[in-house]
Amino acid sequence: MYLAANGRPDAPPRPPGVRRRVPAAVLALGTVSLVTDISSEMVTAVLPLYLVLGLGLTPLQFGFLDGMFNGATALVRLLGGRLADRGGHHKRVAGAGYLLSALSRLGLLLAGGATAGIAAALAADRLGKGVRTAPRDALISLSGPPESLGRSFGVHRAMDTTGALLGPLAAFAVLWATADAYDAVFAVSFSIGLLGVLLLVAYVPAAPGPVTRGLVASGPAPAPTPPPRRPVLRDPVFRRVLYASALLGATTIGDAFLYLLLLRELDLPPALFTLLPLGAAAVYLLLAVPAGRLADRTGRRTAFLIGHCALLGAYALLLAPVRVPTVVGVLALLGIFYAATDGVLMALAAPALPTAGRAGGLAVLQTGQALARLLGAAGFGAAWTLWGQRPALWAAALALAGALAAASRILPAAPAAPQEVP
Repeated sequence: MYLAANGRPDAPPRPPGVRRRVPAAVLALGTVSLVTDISSEMVTAVLPLYLVLGLGLTPLQFGFLDGMFNGATALVRLLGGRLADRGGHHKRVAGAGYLLSALSRLGLLLAGGATAGIAAALAADRLGKGVRTAPRDALISLSGPPESLGRSFGVHRAMDTTGALLGPLAAFAVLWATADAYDAVFAVSFSIGLLGVLLLVAYVPAAPGPVTRGLVASGPAPAPTPPPRRPVLRDPVFRRVLYASALLGATTIGDAFLYLLLLRELDLPPALFTLLPLGAAAVYLLLAVPAGRLADRTGRRTAFLIGHCALLGAYALLLAPVRVPTVVGVLALLGIFYAATDGVLMALAAPALPTAGRAGGLAVLQTGQALARLLGAAGFGAAWTLWGQRPALWAAALALAGALAAASRILPAAPAAPQEVP
């Protein structure tokens, strides 16, 4: 890796006439995520209707099941990262996670109305997602030159979001064609999820090739090195990224609360609640790649902070008199927030992590951010219950503004490259 005089990653000189392309491994992983998200979102779109209306579960029972397993996902990421770093088995661990999620659709199909079977299937889905996330992101970060990581993650997240948009449409098409047969949705979702696993096996390389002069070399991949003895939390640069992301995550109140505020302020029909996430996802899809490219050019730290400024803007719009155009503004700002922060954070932290411990380090970062956001959402919900929605939103906006000021001091300008052990 090329380093500037200050010891930070610097873009190596590009040979004349050579244009960098998105690494093939990133495109393959993006395709796998696209297909898998179609499968996942087909189930997510119909699951509340199936459990509450079809099987008669109360909203409290459904909320307990969903919330418990979503919280467990954050902790399972640590296990996935650790397993991937042992011997460099990123593809193998990620594949196990994708396969477990695919099999969970089959579990829903076989569970019938048994609550225990449904709970086991939901647990398998969340465990699969938690196990695969860090190894997948580590593969992306190791598949191309460090100076273009923002674009690589942007391309992957754009493809991933495409699948998230197509999933509910596919579920609607299946329900329409089968006269509301939920079993058909689960069967099609299982088939699509299995296709994603096969694509991973066939097209994603087991280990990324070496990076030379900013280009992905075609030579054989080096033998995996053992995990580093030094824990990632002892690295001061990585700790600063972790602390800043957790601080900002704790002031992120959650998308569902923003959508509920829009519905309540405008007295919109509840059916529109399911359509609001599609607006934010569409903006995210359009901006993920440009935001990644811009982060590579102007600095990922700056892009990450600007993304949270967009979230603060969404809070501000909801604090002003809410009109119909407010919906468009909030959804656009929310999409900008995700485009400028989701993949950009991984691209910001990855260069500070050694190759042999990258999956574990990214898992720590993702888990810290997820738990912080869980606390932030719970805190906002409690504040809404005790104080009312506007005082709670004022408190969230002020907390985010303070967190932005602190994060701008904590975040490093550019993580220094770790010294690899030969």
